[in-house]
Amino acid sequence: MSLASKLTFFRIILAPVFFAVYMLPRFCPSWFVHSSALTIPILWIIFIISQVTDLLDGIAARKLNEVSDFGKLFDPFADTIMQLTCFLCFVIDDIFPAFLFLLVIYREFSILFIRNLMLTKGAALGARMGGKIKTVIYIIAGGAALLTASIQRLKILESLLPYFKTGTIIIFTVSVVISIASFIDYLLIYQKAVQKTK
Repeated sequence: MSLASKLTFFRIILAPVFFAVYMLPRFCPSWFVHSSALTIPILWIIFIISQVTDLLDGIAARKLNEVSDFGKLFDPFADTIMQLTCFLCFVIDDIFPAFLFLLVIYREFSILFIRNLMLTKGAALGARMGGKIKTVIYIIAGGAALLTASIQRLKILESLLPYFKTGTIIIFTVSVVISIASFIDYLLIYQKAVQKTK
């Protein structure tokens, strides 16, 4: 496994760790009173490391000439695993609306289906510019949601919490719109590939 793939795989491992830490206060509120507050720095560390490894695996692949069809598929797969895990946590805490999260799931599974179809055409459909923009907005939405969760758990600036929640929902809504637009772009690419094979 190349260095880039190792970094990508590490991001996949971080996803269930993030979920476990985020859910910790729900599983042990009685014997670990301060668990909510203690999870915040750990969650931020995991979140930041996941984004840094996302940046580094791309750099490593280009610098070490490790760009491959496998990497083109593995990297967005890892992104999706991490993003959906974080978003699920925020839905559970009523920070993200469930119906928007459902749209994200539909989009991601649809992209996976299109990538599989492209493989049947002998091409690996990697991340496109629209998908990369979507990922950046997802990161911003995830960061805003984690900030909102931090305020809830630390019980600070509680008077501003409704504003943070509203702002987070707006950012998440924008990210969902962009993700759907990028899906249309992927769909058009597939249609062009089909036309070429006719």
